[in-house]
Amino acid sequence: MTTRRPFAIGLLALAASIPATLHAEEGWDWMVAPYLWAPSIKADLNESQPPVENDQAFVDWIDKLEVALLGHVEGQGDRFGMFGDVIYLALGDSHHYPRVRTEGDLDSTIIELAAVLPLGEERFQGFDVFGGLRYFDVSASTEFDPVNDALPVVFRDHDDSYYDFMLGARYTAKLSDRWGLTLRGDGSTGDSDGSWSASINASYRMGNGSWVFGYRYMEVELPMGDSSLDLTLNGPQFGYAFRF
Repeated sequence: MTTRRPFAIGLLALAASIPATLHAEEGWDWMVAPYLWAPSIKADLNESQPPVENDQAFVDWIDKLEVALLGHVEGQGDRFGMFGDVIYLALGDSHHYPRVRTEGDLDSTIIELAAVLPLGEERFQGFDVFGGLRYFDVSASTEFDPVNDALPVVFRDHDDSYYDFMLGARYTAKLSDRWGLTLRGDGSTGDSDGSWSASINASYRMGNGSWVFGYRYMEVELPMGDSSLDLTLNGPQFGYAFRF
C-alpha cells in the first residue's frame, strides 16, 4: 500500500492544480463539490482456499452503514471538459458463519479522472459523454477463527491496486431558474472484473454555487490473487457545489 499512496496523492495534487491554470488562461468554468455520502456498504469475500472448506463465499463479510467523504472537481470550456472524483473508505466488521468467525478490515480509495465531451449548448447543461481512468487502491485483512477450537486461526492479507478504463454518460436538465436534475451512469473494466455506478442528483442554485442532494449506487468486482472481493455501495448523498 505504501508504494501506491504517493501515486494516488500525486493524481489528486495534479487535479487540484489544473482548475486555477485553465480558469486564468482559457476562461473555463469550474465546480468544486465536497460531498457526504451515507451508503449501505456490503462486501462479499470469495476465498478459494479458506481455512474451513474450498471455494467458500463469505457473504456480507462487511455489512455496514457508513458516512464517506467524497470530492468532485470539474471544469468545462467551450469544446471539452474534465473532472476528478475521489472516494475513501476505511471499514471494519465481524461475522459468525456456520463453521468460522471472521474479523475483517477494508481500506479502499477510488479515484476517477475523465475527459468530458459536452454535447449541450451551455456549460454544465444538457448531454455529456466522458471517458478516462478509474483507479482502485484496496487493502483487505481477515482473521478466520474456526468454531472448532482444534483448528488454527488463519490470517489473510490482500493489498492490490487496479486500473480501469471508464466510459459513461450524463444528462443535466434545467428545471427552473434555481432547480436542476442530473442523471449519470458509467462502467469500467481493465484490471478489475468490472464496475458500474449510477446516480441521480437534484440541485438548488444559490449565489456562489448550488446545494446538491441525491442517490448513488456502485458495484465493484475485484480479483485478489486466489480470492475475489465484491463491493456494493448505495445510499443518499449531500453536498455543496462551489462555482467559479
